[in-house]
Amino acid sequence: MKKIVLSFFLLAWMAAGAFAQTGNIVGMVYDSTSRAPLAGATVTLPDQKQGAITDGLGRYTLSNLPTGTVTLRVSYVGYQATTTTREVKASETAEADFYLSRSTLNLNEVTIASGRDPSRADLINQIDRQLRPVNSAQDLLTLVPGLFIAQHAGGGKAEQIFIRGFDVDHGTDFQISVDGLPVNMVSHAHGQGYADFHFVIPETVDALRVYKGPYNVQFGDFATSGAGAFTTRNFLEKNEIKVEAGQFDTYRALATVNLLGGSQPRLSKRQENAYVAAEYVFTNAYFDRPQKFNRYNLFGKYHGLLTERTSLTVSGSTFNAIWDASGQIPQRSIDDGTISRFGSIDDSEGGNTSRSNANLILTTGVGRKTIFKNQLYYVNYKFSLYSNFTFFLEDQENGDEINQVDDRNIYGYQGTLEHEGRLGDKPLRTTVGVGTRIDDADITLRRAVRRNLLDTLVTGALYQQNASAYLDEKLELTNRLTLNLGLRADYFDFKFANRLDNSQSGRANQFRVSPKLNLYYTLSPSVQLFAKSGIGFHSNDARAVVVGQLENTLPKAFGSEVGATFKAGRGAVFNVALWGLDLENELVYVGDAGVTELSGATRRLGTDFSARIQLTRLLFADVDVNWNRGRLRDAPEGENYIPLAPRFTTVGGVSIQQPNGFNASLRYRHVDSRPANETNSVVARGYFLLDAVAQYVRPKYRFGLSVENVLNVEWNQAQFDTESRLRGEEPVSELHFTPGTPFFLKGSFSFYF
Repeated sequence: MKKIVLSFFLLAWMAAGAFAQTGNIVGMVYDSTSRAPLAGATVTLPDQKQGAITDGLGRYTLSNLPTGTVTLRVSYVGYQATTTTREVKASETAEADFYLSRSTLNLNEVTIASGRDPSRADLINQIDRQLRPVNSAQDLLTLVPGLFIAQHAGGGKAEQIFIRGFDVDHGTDFQISVDGLPVNMVSHAHGQGYADFHFVIPETVDALRVYKGPYNVQFGDFATSGAGAFTTRNFLEKNEIKVEAGQFDTYRALATVNLLGGSQPRLSKRQENAYVAAEYVFTNAYFDRPQKFNRYNLFGKYHGLLTERTSLTVSGSTFNAIWDASGQIPQRSIDDGTISRFGSIDDSEGGNTSRSNANLILTTGVGRKTIFKNQLYYVNYKFSLYSNFTFFLEDQENGDEINQVDDRNIYGYQGTLEHEGRLGDKPLRTTVGVGTRIDDADITLRRAVRRNLLDTLVTGALYQQNASAYLDEKLELTNRLTLNLGLRADYFDFKFANRLDNSQSGRANQFRVSPKLNLYYTLSPSVQLFAKSGIGFHSNDARAVVVGQLENTLPKAFGSEVGATFKAGRGAVFNVALWGLDLENELVYVGDAGVTELSGATRRLGTDFSARIQLTRLLFADVDVNWNRGRLRDAPEGENYIPLAPRFTTVGGVSIQQPNGFNASLRYRHVDSRPANETNSVVARGYFLLDAVAQYVRPKYRFGLSVENVLNVEWNQAQFDTESRLRGEEPVSELHFTPGTPFFLKGSFSFYF
């Protein structure tokens, strides 16, 4: 017994001695120009294969380091990597702050995996933000690898989105946010998940994190095929005035101005930055009937450190657009010469929309290992759209034009608590989130003739609330293997009061639990393997939910995938994934017709491949290839195609990047032909397009030239199999489409001060 006791104390003494031979390093990472903290920077110890990611306040912690001199390396895409050394002493904490300077892109400095946050969803997109030119708000969406868009209402309507075998329509199965502010609209007058991104000014966007599939617990409603989380800049490097002019009476003016300290942000203990950005866009577009598209955007943001541990971000924006549209046209009218490819059957389509946002985020550090973030937001939104998809199918005298109106307020809160702790001797990152979103809206559907209103089909008051909570755990089982467990709970309260038909009014609620399980294995500092699985969902329109079919209120998506992110050589980054997704039977409200439709369960299997290659110091190449096979699960063979679901897409290009000189990019995009209906009897035509951009950049100014559709290809943008009737004919079901942009030349000039 005495020997056992002595052995126990000996082991305890040895363990204590071993623990005493370790120390810690803590610090901050800043932008060298603004002194603003950089969240998401990678801090590594190359010799010891350890690392960390800076938190929302730019802080990092490296714990339990062996004593002695260590080398620290800090990197962030678009910044010059830097290294330093520190002496680690037993039971002591050393400090090391870093100030990173912006530089040209260098893929050799990109870090694949870094221990504490192995799920670096933003890596490819950080590279793309440096490589790919962005000319408009919709271009920002195409930074998502494998995502394609189509516009079919004169530029003022939200784009139709295609990704991972989904025709997402305007956002039903892809969640979009900006600074945590939701973009998708629930129970929208035009369609479920409607995501109008045009209120974002491209020059204000700093980063994009892409999360494909339903594997991330922080995303709930609509995040089935994935989610895109955009963040805006906390500071401006320079003030800018920009003007653009192009074919088809296209003009754009932009101004971005620092509000504190002129072009140099205020350097103080509070580290404050504030700026405003304003944008005006006009175009008549390439259609026979001038589109008279006008859009105004105004955005302002303040970001500052109230204390060393607390940051405050306040932003506000307002957006307004008005336009005419030529709408979708039937192929037969072009074939018989009734109209040209750029003509219209009903040229009274179009509309107007506006959105104003207020967003407040308070981030507080508690000690070195805990971050508490509170966000409050408010949105005021208005929408009125005139459309005519079937011409004279239903009403041979007046036509089938409809007017959809949405007038709503959105109130929301999101709170998160992130903590770096330990489970035994294993590092554990815990994130807890709670939130609520309330939509209070008036929704109306009317019949119209050339924008003269006739009878009202649907009008009513919507109240919809989504309360949510989630727990996310990332546990480092070894220095190579990380386990990520997540559990999300969502509660929905649906209420719709139909002012015309009380039998179509009602209230319903439903609860959904969504578990997630992900594994990340760091094979080497340049190779990370992953296996992901999870359940997601999207809500259905409240107007359909409250009339009784509750079993389809929140159809689930079951997803899984395996893959790898890796570097080859010094300048090539690759990502490859094999994935599958099953979507339950769902109930869809069709805003164009004011009716509900029931669609069956679907299964999609696919693969994604991305490559970013630095060919020389200044020359880069990139390519994304996406293939999938999707089918309706309950339909017979030959009648089980998923309409408009893309099967094969690819984008890519080559770019020359110089810090102060000539930059250029030649890019392609391709979508293959795909079924437009369940039987594949009507085919949506694929296309291959080339776009080019060239810029000459100096410290005080920049000249730019861009060409869309360099080869002037005739291509169809939005396409549908639609039954319609023209005057004097019987109904015909065939391909209807909106023609894509022809050769389009645009120039720009920016002045920096």
